[in-house]
Amino acid sequence: MKYFFLSEGWTVARVWASDGLWQITAWRRQPDIQRMNICLVEENELLWLYRVEEAILTVEVKPTTPVNASQTIGQVVLKRLMSAEQVIERLGSAQTKCHLQNIQLVVQ
Repeated sequence: MKYFFLSEGWTVARVWASDGLWQITAWRRQPDIQRMNICLVEENELLWLYRVEEAILTVEVKPTTPVNASQTIGQVVLKRLMSAEQVIERLGSAQTKCHLQNIQLVVQ
């Protein structure tokens, strides 16, 4: 698995694998990209951790709301995805917050 952090208010757009842009008809499925229930808080910004399958090489992300022409960033391409070890290192060196959907899963 590979990982990346994505700011709250951004979403995944296009995805690339080793043979180019992800084609649902060729793979016969959507790429496996899952938002984890873990986020970092940096300067009051939430950065959510995403897990992607090994076949994914590059991910394009974009804001969920339409971008004004005056704003500078309309989309970003993430070319260097993180390993699990890099994620643990990053979580260990930052202020972290765990977002829980069901507290009963933790207290059992």
